[in-house]
Amino acid sequence: MKNIAVIGAGTMGNGIAHTFAQFNYKVHLIDIAQENLDRGMATITKNLDRMLAKEKISEQDKDQTLANITTFTDLKEGVQQVDLVVEAATENEDLKLKIFKQLDEFCAKETILASNTSSISITKIASVTRRPEQVIGMHFMNPVPIMKLVEIIKGYSTSQEVTQKIMDLSVALKKTPTEVNDYPGFVANRILMPMLNEAIETLYNQVGGVKEIDTVMKLGMAHPMGPLQLADFIGLDVCLSILEVMYDGFKNPKYAPCPLLVNMVQAGKLGVKSGEGFYDYSESKKAEVVAAQFK
Repeated sequence: MKNIAVIGAGTMGNGIAHTFAQFNYKVHLIDIAQENLDRGMATITKNLDRMLAKEKISEQDKDQTLANITTFTDLKEGVQQVDLVVEAATENEDLKLKIFKQLDEFCAKETILASNTSSISITKIASVTRRPEQVIGMHFMNPVPIMKLVEIIKGYSTSQEVTQKIMDLSVALKKTPTEVNDYPGFVANRILMPMLNEAIETLYNQVGGVKEIDTVMKLGMAHPMGPLQLADFIGLDVCLSILEVMYDGFKNPKYAPCPLLVNMVQAGKLGVKSGEGFYDYSESKKAEVVAAQFK
């Protein structure tokens, strides 16, 4: 597999495209909006410049990585003659089902279809295609060029041959693939999201403040980032979406999103991406200033 299409030029999509291109795969980066593609390519360039400044890559490496990426706004055109498609669109089930129906129609019959979903059923996604044995989950972690883990999710019908190909491909990207089964939240978010939700509940019930909660987890549990800062980094809307998928899937109240999280998302306080979440990011992207509503 040398030709890869990546759908979505947002945080995850541009990181996935960057990673494949850096390892000399030919990448088609696809997004419906040209401005998203321009922003995604600017992010890739900035991240490569950062690696260059740290002497992790050469100027030639940077140039070759960028040359390996071609952008498209037309899905049908972008997925022609590719061996693998990695969908990294918004974490919305209806949107993903629509995309996979189109991919099944537009892609060659041997093309493998992967989703970077962090919680939505691969089996359900595969059910809208005529090739369920070739549909798989490839859940990268953010930031993709740095984080080593890739959660490989087998749907009910995913073939062992396709699973092995994707495991091998992940190793070729110098990642550590970890195979898991297809249940809501998989492994990473089934464990992580209830922890983040519980941290928000702890704040909601005024057991501790934002900095206090994050300090306890960083210094007491050796977490590199506190749970409220991490929720801001992931995006509070993404956290809410994943918790809703898990709550719908398990019908277990322990996955019910905290009312504070719901209110913050409704108010547009989404974390780093919106400039404010539990912390205020108007001056700095670092979590240094607690948002006014929590002071």
